[in-house]
Amino acid sequence: MRLLVLEDDKTLGPWIEKGLREAGHVVDLFGDGKDAMIAAMAQDYDVLVLDRMVPGLDGLAVLKALRQAKVTAPAIFLSALGDIEDRVEGLQAGGDDYLVKPFAFRELVARIEVLTRRQGMPEAQTSQLCAGDIVLDLHKRTCTRQDREIDLNPKEFLLLEVFMRAKGRVQTRTMLLERVWDMNFDPTTSVVETHISRLRSKIEKPFGDTVLRTIRGSGYVFEPR
Repeated sequence: MRLLVLEDDKTLGPWIEKGLREAGHVVDLFGDGKDAMIAAMAQDYDVLVLDRMVPGLDGLAVLKALRQAKVTAPAIFLSALGDIEDRVEGLQAGGDDYLVKPFAFRELVARIEVLTRRQGMPEAQTSQLCAGDIVLDLHKRTCTRQDREIDLNPKEFLLLEVFMRAKGRVQTRTMLLERVWDMNFDPTTSVVETHISRLRSKIEKPFGDTVLRTIRGSGYVFEPR
C-alpha cells in the first residue's frame, strides 16, 4: 500500500516510516501540513496517517481541506490529544480512526490493516494453534511437530505463536521486538535474530525443511507446508 504520514517529530516520524516500510508499504513522510495536503491532492494514497499537532497547517485542518476537495482515502489521526472531545472532533473532521500517543507500532499497523480490509474475519480464540504439522497448545504451553514434543523457552514459544497467528504475512523486526519483547525499535540489538536462529534449530533442523523464510530488507514470514 502507499501511505502518507504527516508527523513533524524528528524521532517518531522516521521511526514510523521505517516500520511501515519494513511492513512492505510505500511511505511518503511529511513534517509540514501544507506539503502533505498538496501531496494528498496530487497522489492517490491508500491510507493517510496524520498527526494533529504540527506547526502551521495541522492534521485536522489538512483532512478538512482534503475532504472538501473530495479526497476519500481513509485517514487515521495520531495525537497526544486523547480526550473524548478531541477524538470526536477528529472523526467529525473526516477521520476514520484515532490513535492516542504514545502507541504501540503493531497497533498502528493493525488499524491500518482494518481500514483497508475488504474481507475476512479475525481469527477465533482457541486453545490450540495449528499450522501444517506444528501444533501449539496455548493452555498447556506445549509445542509438537509430527507428534514429537519440542522444548521451547517462553520467548521462543511466544515468537512461534506470533508467527503462527500471522501465517503467510511478513513480520518485521520492529513488530517482533514490540510484540515479543515489548521494545520499541532498536537497531543495535540482535535479540530477534538470535531467537529466530534458536527457534529454527528446534522446529526446522530436526525435520529437514524450512518453515520460517527470511525476506531480505523486510522481515520474516512463516510458511509451513
